[in-house]
Amino acid sequence: MAMALLDQIRSIFDGDPGVRKVADDPVLSAELLMLFRMILADGSVSESEMVAFRRICKEAFGIPETSIDSVIKYLNDYGYETNGSQAIALFRDLDVERRKLLARHMAEIAKADSRLAESEVKLLRRTLDLLDISPVDLVKPQN
Repeated sequence: MAMALLDQIRSIFDGDPGVRKVADDPVLSAELLMLFRMILADGSVSESEMVAFRRICKEAFGIPETSIDSVIKYLNDYGYETNGSQAIALFRDLDVERRKLLARHMAEIAKADSRLAESEVKLLRRTLDLLDISPVDLVKPQN
């Protein structure tokens, strides 16, 4: 209980820990922006896509559930400074497994609403090309 109170007081002075984590990691920021672009690719935001996004934030990146709304606001406020090509450029020099993880997360969001729009397929295909990843890599089991 005391630790939770200290964490709340710290977040008042230091800002939200999830937002700090995203703001301090350009690759993580870029990945979350690409996931948002996938959410918006079909022109609508579905609840199932947001559930998938929140789960990815929590499970893959360790962003606390209590921080996700603040992270979304941060991305909305500052994400306009980074376009898709700039975000992808941050991934080109990363190892192939990290690039595959981005692609898998994007595919997961695209499939979250149980339908794949043509615009989602195009965005995913373009991203795979830019990351030099084969679509087969998305269906192979992870190591």
